[in-house]
Amino acid sequence: MSFTRPAIVLFLLIALVSVLSLRHGHEERPVTVERSRIIMGTVVVITVIGEKEADLDEAVTAAFDEMGRLEQLLSPHLTDSEVARLSRSDHSMKVSADTLNVVDLGLKAARSSQGDFDLTLGRLKDLWSIEGASPRIPSDDRIAEALQGTGPDSLQIDGSRISKKDPDLHIDLGGIAKGYAVDRALEVLTKRGISHASVNAGGDLRVRGSKVSRPWRIGIQHPRRKREVIAVVPLENRALVTSGDYERYFELDGVRYHHLFDPKTGRPARGCMSVSVVAETTAWADALATIAFVRGPEKGIAFLENQEDVEALIIDAEGRRLVTDGLRGRLEWR
Repeated sequence: MSFTRPAIVLFLLIALVSVLSLRHGHEERPVTVERSRIIMGTVVVITVIGEKEADLDEAVTAAFDEMGRLEQLLSPHLTDSEVARLSRSDHSMKVSADTLNVVDLGLKAARSSQGDFDLTLGRLKDLWSIEGASPRIPSDDRIAEALQGTGPDSLQIDGSRISKKDPDLHIDLGGIAKGYAVDRALEVLTKRGISHASVNAGGDLRVRGSKVSRPWRIGIQHPRRKREVIAVVPLENRALVTSGDYERYFELDGVRYHHLFDPKTGRPARGCMSVSVVAETTAWADALATIAFVRGPEKGIAFLENQEDVEALIIDAEGRRLVTDGLRGRLEWR
């Protein structure tokens, strides 16, 4: 079989076009990079999707570095953090913009919830030591003492300074700092041109874009069955936070004592197993989930229904499921 010169040229052109098409298709095939690191006492998983693995990897490193930087400012467990030094200060202290932002948002949550969210329970948490090696059940007198001087009016912001009304007041940003760090990590990824990303810090999660061709599908932890989900929710450009009594707790005589305290009683809040909140930012979802958990299922779901652009799922102490109207049709039950 022989070819004329024009036929050979045509054949070579077709072959070249085919090779270039294959190569072009290969270059545009989405690349996924997923890495994890322990930050703020939990496993943080960052997943990004894009075109160039090296760029994605650099963006993930930068996001982790930002979360690590914030941990150095906001952790009450690091003796040289701003929050720890603020707790030790006698009256007021100048703080960084990040610490100021978190405290300001926390005070907004505290005032809007009439104190059901509280940044000033550091002494109470130390007293119970739920997250420590030797948790305990304190006496009523010790609890009352730890609650002295706490509440929404115990902190004031004046410019770049935070003032405490009580010198012995201990600050704990655990109900909001992790969510803030997730938000900042996603901002870092966005500034580096990442259009599809997920940042998950032990139940505090926020996604950007979609998982290329479909929404991110996020499982909500079953509050009583380890490594099982109770529902899956599709998400795009949203945050999802779950607060539950199964995260940090101990049991004594059949009673579960967990880390989500009712600021009015100084004891673990009762009525809910878990509260999952979908909102625009992780920090705000973090605060709202705590408020709803403290208020209990009926009052909690009513509170969340009244929040703008917020949806939620509450599992009460009996296993009953309460869902806001906007989320009801989107959940896939397991």
